[in-house]
Amino acid sequence: MNGDKNPAFAGFFLLYEKERKKVDKKLIAAFKNRKPASLYEPAAYILEGGGKRLRPLLVLLSAKAVGGKFSKVYNASVAVELLHNFTLVHDDIMDNADKRRGKPTLHKKYDLSTAILVGDILLAIAYEFLLKDCSNPALRDKNSKLTLPAGRQVLSAFTKGLVEVCAGQIMDKDFETMKEVPIQEYMLMIKKKTAALAEMCCTIGALLANGSEKEIKALAGFGRNIGIAFQIQDDLLDIDADENEFGKFVGGDLVEGKKTYLFLKALEKAEGNEKNDLIKLIEDKGTTKDQIPRYKELYIKLGVLDDAKKEIQNFTNRALRSINILKKEEDRMIFCWLADSLLKRIK
Repeated sequence: MNGDKNPAFAGFFLLYEKERKKVDKKLIAAFKNRKPASLYEPAAYILEGGGKRLRPLLVLLSAKAVGGKFSKVYNASVAVELLHNFTLVHDDIMDNADKRRGKPTLHKKYDLSTAILVGDILLAIAYEFLLKDCSNPALRDKNSKLTLPAGRQVLSAFTKGLVEVCAGQIMDKDFETMKEVPIQEYMLMIKKKTAALAEMCCTIGALLANGSEKEIKALAGFGRNIGIAFQIQDDLLDIDADENEFGKFVGGDLVEGKKTYLFLKALEKAEGNEKNDLIKLIEDKGTTKDQIPRYKELYIKLGVLDDAKKEIQNFTNRALRSINILKKEEDRMIFCWLADSLLKRIK
């Protein structure tokens, strides 16, 4: 995230930095003085690892876009970040990952049982925070034709996002043992695992600020499409980024044998020995670091880097079209800045 690429976006970056710091303070305070320490100190540890706090920002900006105030949705913004970290803790357990953001993962620093319980408490406290904003007496369902009261709609959207993320995660896990994964199945997986959470953040922000049905749908569309673009960009950066700027070694997905958009597209387009080579990577459950340049050359030859870039642009354009209905130019511009920042991110 940066603000120096485009002078028109500089003010938005300063706003983001200001709000990110506020969310960080609230996250740290969320576990202060809670007992037992054996549960809440590890919970605080995972949140102290930092992060861009993009999901809280989506809540805040979506509320603002429909005429709401940041102050009315801070608890919800904390809730979505707690939910996000719940997914990270459990992902790390499932992947048996050693590090997260340069620090030992929770189950490595403490133990497996503690990590499982910390994930659970992060989710529970996420609901605790969300309920605070849902009980705001100023929250009314005035402008939309939604069938449920707005507070229940918020809880429903939050829960749906959680269900989708879990479904996406198990699909991703299933892919590890499948020899063939159609691109359509991969796109469905990232729609659930990555995009559903971004969609949910935009939805609850707009709901809590009494957005109209049209506004809520538009902002949800932005979150869903930018989430898909974000994940494909993540796949692309793994093979096409500058290693010094990326912050980790390039080609990690190939070494781990992950079925990314690029790999599946290459498998779809390859023929003969090239296809057999890709199939062997699946059978071997990954490759060695010294083989990464060879696979990158194959990707370039097959045109899958360009395919990925086109898809990223396609879903970004969809996201930006969806917010054309927002009344204020400033609100439309800040979502343009966010899309630009997300898709130019390096670390």
